[in-house]
Amino acid sequence: MLEIAYRCPNGEPGVVKTAPKLADGTPFPTLYYLTHPQLTAAVSRLETTGLMREMTERLRHDSELAAAYLRAHESYLAERDAIESLASTFSAGGMPDRVKCLHVLVAHSLAKGPGLNPFGDEALAVLAAEPSMTAVLDGELWR
Repeated sequence: MLEIAYRCPNGEPGVVKTAPKLADGTPFPTLYYLTHPQLTAAVSRLETTGLMREMTERLRHDSELAAAYLRAHESYLAERDAIESLASTFSAGGMPDRVKCLHVLVAHSLAKGPGLNPFGDEALAVLAAEPSMTAVLDGELWR
């Protein structure tokens, strides 16, 4: 772990930023991880709804959305490679071609703030509408 990348409104860690390689040099390409149990569970519930499949389908038919998602992917790679290059175009969460893991996309949005990762932002908007999420999300950012 390099740092806490997002703290919940109540001060608890919600996302951690990790090194791109393990101590033995093994690539570890996921830069951001959700760590708050309530938030992780809520995103897991979203993943069971078919939302990722719907997002991937929209990505195939909406060029503006695809371009925004590609920008999120490129930003993710640039940030990771600034720490330590993996010499890879693989990022995380399925970027830029599909939506594979909402946990990663939500963590990316929380770490970087709204406006960078469209699918992380979208998932957070769904979660922010849940009253139980007020302790872990600043709902005003995601509406």
